[in-house]
Amino acid sequence: MSAPQSSSSLRENGRAFSSFLRRLRQALRHRHGDSIRESLEEVIEESERQNPALARRERVMLANLLKFGELRVDDVKVPRADIVAVDESISICELVAKFREAQHSRLPVYRETLDDPIGLVHIKDVMGLGELGPDGIMRWPEVPVAQVKREILVAPPSMPASDLLVKMQATRIHLALVIDEYGGTDGLVSIEDLVEEIVGDIGDEHDVDEAPQLTKLDDGAYEAAARLDLEDFTEQTGIVLEPPDPEEDVDTLGGLVVSLIGRVPQRGEIVSHGGFEFEVLEADPRRIKRLRLRPPAPPQIAGA
Repeated sequence: MSAPQSSSSLRENGRAFSSFLRRLRQALRHRHGDSIRESLEEVIEESERQNPALARRERVMLANLLKFGELRVDDVKVPRADIVAVDESISICELVAKFREAQHSRLPVYRETLDDPIGLVHIKDVMGLGELGPDGIMRWPEVPVAQVKREILVAPPSMPASDLLVKMQATRIHLALVIDEYGGTDGLVSIEDLVEEIVGDIGDEHDVDEAPQLTKLDDGAYEAAARLDLEDFTEQTGIVLEPPDPEEDVDTLGGLVVSLIGRVPQRGEIVSHGGFEFEVLEADPRRIKRLRLRPPAPPQIAGA
């Protein structure tokens, strides 16, 4: 954990960030369309040059926001194979167990196959059906899931991610199934998936990360959380890792690996860069979670 900032440091950062916001407002005044994007990029780059340590997270968030406008639903979806959904015939008792296992607050509901979705079910609607018996055991009524089913959104893969976010806000429906041109279910997008594209990974009370962010192994390799900041990694190891494109905004080990191959790798994949090997230890369809990094082998001395 980094040391807390002094009050003078906080004031300095506050003044510098206020200056950054003033330049941002001036750059956006009387600008339209593509010129707004260009102005934002110029202000972010200028701020990076003038004060690299200032409000880096804010600049990253602004850069992510610019990229978000170019994303499609297909870019942020959870693939069909990873969707957790329930058949409409499931009992309420079984549904409660499914919620407990999946650790989700909303689950899609389908009729016979996932290609025939009929809505979603929210955990708070289900929990409202339970009654605590005199023995302290929760009992669930035998009612059809249709009684607590809600509407679910559908979206084509080509839909802009920003449009889906606006639609979720307007309808207050925070789950959408991605339906392909043949009417089949191709994936799923939650409002959390969309927001994370802007602000980064959102942990909750169910996310447990007991492993340390960085551990040096006996063979000289490192095991690290993929969300470990590149600057923190350099500070702890002395190793500088640069993205392939110096202009690209890459801040974490996981982001570096994704930038190298242009996609989220699967568990077990090995990615090489600058003599280093990155082995993916844990990953899901949307992000890398843990990595093993092997530095280049030291050069052999002739005659040794």
